[in-house]
Amino acid sequence: MSLDALHNLLLEQPLIVLFALIASGLILGSVTIKGINLGSSGVLFTALLAGHLGYAIPAGVGTLGLVLFVYCVGIGAGDRFFASLVREGTALAKLAVLIVALGAAMTWAGATLLDLPTGLAAGIFAGALTSTPALAAATEGMAGLGGGNAVSIGYGIAYPFGVIGVVLFVQILPRILKLDLDADTDAPDTDCGNRVENVLVEVANPNLYGQRIAESGVTNFNAIQISRIYAGGCLVPLRYDDVFEEGQILLVVGRRCEMQIAIDFIGHRSGRKLPRDVENERQSLVVTSSAFIGQKLGDLAPLRNYGVVITRITRLGLTFVPNANTVIERHDHFTCVGRVDDLKKFSVAVGHRSSAVDATCLLSLSVGLTLGILLGMLPFGLPGGTPITLGLAGGPLFVALVLGHFGKIGPIVGFIPRQTRMLLQELGLVFFLANAGVRGGGALVSTLQEHGVMLFALGVCVSCLPLIVAWPIASTYFKMPPLQALGGICGGMTSTPALGALTAKTDSQTPVISYVSAYPVALIFMIIGSKLLIKLLG
Repeated sequence: MSLDALHNLLLEQPLIVLFALIASGLILGSVTIKGINLGSSGVLFTALLAGHLGYAIPAGVGTLGLVLFVYCVGIGAGDRFFASLVREGTALAKLAVLIVALGAAMTWAGATLLDLPTGLAAGIFAGALTSTPALAAATEGMAGLGGGNAVSIGYGIAYPFGVIGVVLFVQILPRILKLDLDADTDAPDTDCGNRVENVLVEVANPNLYGQRIAESGVTNFNAIQISRIYAGGCLVPLRYDDVFEEGQILLVVGRRCEMQIAIDFIGHRSGRKLPRDVENERQSLVVTSSAFIGQKLGDLAPLRNYGVVITRITRLGLTFVPNANTVIERHDHFTCVGRVDDLKKFSVAVGHRSSAVDATCLLSLSVGLTLGILLGMLPFGLPGGTPITLGLAGGPLFVALVLGHFGKIGPIVGFIPRQTRMLLQELGLVFFLANAGVRGGGALVSTLQEHGVMLFALGVCVSCLPLIVAWPIASTYFKMPPLQALGGICGGMTSTPALGALTAKTDSQTPVISYVSAYPVALIFMIIGSKLLIKLLG
């Protein structure tokens, strides 16, 4: 088939164009340079090119993608968004709001000074802060104003530096200020990894003999848990009444860096071969009980009160070993070790539902989307003011946040298993990006010719200003340690690549925990910020 024949075929087959764009965009997004890649946003760039060449995709795909994407984002963030505003993450939540506000203010000032179209400015805001939800909200908000195509162009211009800028910031700033990122880790060397490992340790510290293991203070170490005792040729779950004995073999779970501290404290590494884990004495549980949410793990004392040890917690797709100060969030995934009967009792206590791990309620998903779309269409406003609507981005997002927060309202379940939610979210995202890019591609060249390099310069400023201002405020005003401040900044910029660059330089879990506290707040306020920008600049 000649190129002309292929070109004519694609012009007549928009469904083929859609999936070809998605495939080529994901391939582009998977190209990694110095640990940085475009990810799903690569679809936007291939779609911009396709739109410039005159290709089209099926009508309605972008709308379907938008509602799926924002709904799944809301479900994922809802159980932590409200919590981050009122509990231990208050300072991090304020930091996230500050970062978004600075980005929006810089965008407004730059757009006003350069006399940029509203849609283009909103797109630069979303791209500079690498927020696809903000892009979705801005595109939907501009749909009735005739500037929706410019949003994707602005996003595409600002996004590359938005990704690179935060990564460079978290790598260069510690060098300039000569910060010791390993100071919080108590690590003996900087080459130990972030990987969680299981180690058999032989008790040889006379000061521990006869002390109750559960109250020895080992769990006060960062990211260390004792989960089992070697007895009778196998590993059995730890009980609350178990005490340290000379020559006793313990299974210690923790990050490699902190592990050596625990080994030195208890005794020494055992020469025994690690037996295979007993699967029926380990279980993954999802937290839904309000009695657990917001509580510190040390206050809950699961070993003393329930006979189980929580060896790992998975939150927002990130897994870490908890300590006594770890605060429990809704829909945290516990990896628990204990006897079968104790695990069953603990499962009831945390509100675990086995279906919540791997089953999706399609009815709840359909009803939630329906309610969200209807809510987005309803006009409301203050007396005397012009009625406004939440739109297809705001309506489903609000409903999903409420459902995600409460977990269940009547028969409607506000939980989607992570694997399913991420699939729907990514599918919705690539559908939306393909539609936005194709629609914006036709005006790409003319926009660049009219506004030139100033668009890129504004994107750089919108990315840099929040970083430059947020750091001294976080470290001086909020008195955050360096790792907590940097992790919070990554979350406030919704930059997962930057978090990866940061965690590669340290073995502390502080950046990860700070990131998951700031991220949901930043996510929602970027959506709000994009809507406000359109109102202010429109």
